[in-house]
Amino acid sequence: MATTTTKEAAPPAVTRAVNLRVREDVRDLIDQAARAHGKTRSDFMIEAARQAAESALLDQTFVRVDAATYAQFLAVLDKPPSGVGYERLMRAPKPWKA
Repeated sequence: MATTTTKEAAPPAVTRAVNLRVREDVRDLIDQAARAHGKTRSDFMIEAARQAAESALLDQTFVRVDAATYAQFLAVLDKPPSGVGYERLMRAPKPWKA
């Protein structure tokens, strides 16, 4: 016998107003970009702000280590790069000098 499952609908998202004051030239630039992406000003700004917020939070990295591990980490950072891979990288042609 076949069984069917029903998906429960997610509760509607609660929205709150956010008021911003921007210079007219900035608003016009935002409107132009929103139109280029086929979005409303609000949708464009919300997506851009969300992406910026996620990026800002993801850039925050905190790693807790003991003093000995931290000292070893600093020693590695202070050591000049070396090795076969590094030598090959330094000999590779530089595209900006072509």
